[in-house]
Amino acid sequence: MTTDMIRKQFYINREQQKKLHALAKQRGTSEAEVIRQYIDNDLSVPVISIPRDSRYALEEILKYASKPRGLEGEPYRFNRAEIYQERENRWIRDGKKDD
Repeated sequence: MTTDMIRKQFYINREQQKKLHALAKQRGTSEAEVIRQYIDNDLSVPVISIPRDSRYALEEILKYASKPRGLEGEPYRFNRAEIYQERENRWIRDGKKDD
């Protein structure tokens, strides 16, 4: 820890205070040290910036994907018996079924 410390003041709610106090007590350290550790851990993850044109491309893709498709007519409805008959005819035609 460096000796160049900068004072920060912020507000937390009562539930956060209880958790912070319990964690500091469990670790045997100060509440301020717990906060510093959390900041160090969180800031160790690199911040990824998305180029503006990439964000635009993503927005365009999402717009396209959310558009209703121009499907016309009724949805395809199948008849199981017709499908089985068609498959059986194929097997017979290809010589795969014994009669």
